Amino acid sequence: MATFLRDLSYRYQWLYDGVSRLAAVSVGGEQRFRQLALTDLTIHPEMSILDVCCGSGQATQFLVQRSRQVTGLDASPRSLQRAQQNVPQAQYVEAFAEAMPFADQTFDLVHTSAALHEMAPAQLQQILQEVYRVLRSQGCFTLVDFHPPTNPLFIPPLYLFLGLFETTTAWQFLTTDLVELLRAIGFERVQQRCFAGGSLQVVQAWKP
Repeated sequence: MATFLRDLSYRYQWLYDGVSRLAAVSVGGEQRFRQLALTDLTIHPEMSILDVCCGSGQATQFLVQRSRQVTGLDASPRSLQRAQQNVPQAQYVEAFAEAMPFADQTFDLVHTSAALHEMAPAQLQQILQEVYRVLRSQGCFTLVDFHPPTNPLFIPPLYLFLGLFETTTAWQFLTTDLVELLRAIGFERVQQRCFAGGSLQVVQAWKP
């Protein structure tokens, strides 16, 4: 069940943006947070990139700086309208991430930012399988999302944030071994790095 504050944050863009900026302080600000998943990746202008659950384009804006072929996917018409206004350089598709309307092996890179924790376990499994399907051979899936803190000092702020703005799926996500889940689907060279006292994880995985 969504909290009152979560509903408000999605209804009013200024509140959502404010919450995002506040949450990103621990990694040096929202700009750095939105680019964490791109760390150490070589991206050239002709790469075909998919931004899954792109929202209003918070991370898409950085992807279009590196590639001329960026597609944002989201199930929310309101978010896509905002994304089109904020980042007109990208193409946008309204669809659910667990049933992407793309052919097999369409993209060189699939990216998602702080979205997987909103998915129920079965839905998460479907989305990861879809990501694998639409990726080309040697393509990369890269993401940033929550992770159980390894530094006890980061437990209270993360739990407070989840309690105020997230649903039960976020708590379920903290118990998910994302690395093993990706390997079971078929991804190789799965790499995980943690930030903000372990409360955030960046995972990069390649399709063989």
